[in-house]
This record gives sequence, structure tokens and C-alpha cells, in this order.
Amino acid sequence: MRIGEVAEKAGVSVRALRYYEEQRLLPAERGPGGQRHYPDTAVARVELIQRLYSAGLPSRVVREVLPCVDSGEPDPALLGLLVDERERVDERIDDLLAVRDRLDLVIALTRDPEADCSRLERAPTPRPRRP
Repeated sequence: MRIGEVAEKAGVSVRALRYYEEQRLLPAERGPGGQRHYPDTAVARVELIQRLYSAGLPSRVVREVLPCVDSGEPDPALLGLLVDERERVDERIDDLLAVRDRLDLVIALTRDPEADCSRLERAPTPRPRRP
């Protein structure tokens, strides 16, 4: 299958497919004119890559997950990597919740014309990190 066909069937851009190839996520054979040719399984592979990206995984982790999917064999080292990624997401969530709390304070003070705006100098205590 040629790159345009894969892109259309998978619902992604040609640029995305080139990026996946660059990241060693989607191999392509080269024809005599240098054109990329993909196996019939490429569309399903792209859909899987998209699902992994939508789970918040960066390319380096997706690259680790794909061989496990291909072989069907669990990889204990991969589990640790995925747990680390989940912890990273939890930290981002905690940071965003703290930002939201500070924004709520700014909104509340802005709504109250008699509010003491000096309270903005003191940020609320951040939420505790998840265990």
C-alpha cells in the first residue's frame, strides 16, 4: 500500500506516517523510485499507534509497547515503564488541579468588589500528591 492510501484509510496525515516511520514505529519498504510501500497491516498498526498516543504515551514508550503487542508476550520491564508514565500523568493532573484552585481564588476575588486582593499574593496550599 502506498503512503496516501494508508493515510486515507487510517484517517491520519501523510506527515504523521512519515513521523511514525522516523520514530521507528511504522516500517516501510522503499520502491525503486524511493516511494514508501506499507504492508496490508499498516492501517491497523497506525490505529494502534494512535490509541497509544491518545493514552498519553510518548513515542519512546510506544516504541517499547509495539514489540510486546507483536509477540503477544508480556514484558515485565514494560510494566514498570507504563507505571512510571501513569505516575507522570498523575503529577500533571495534580499540578493542573493546583492551578485550577488558584484560578478559582482569582475568580472569586474578582467577583467580589469588596475583596481583599492582597490574598492573591498567597497561593493556596497545593493538593497533596497521590500515593
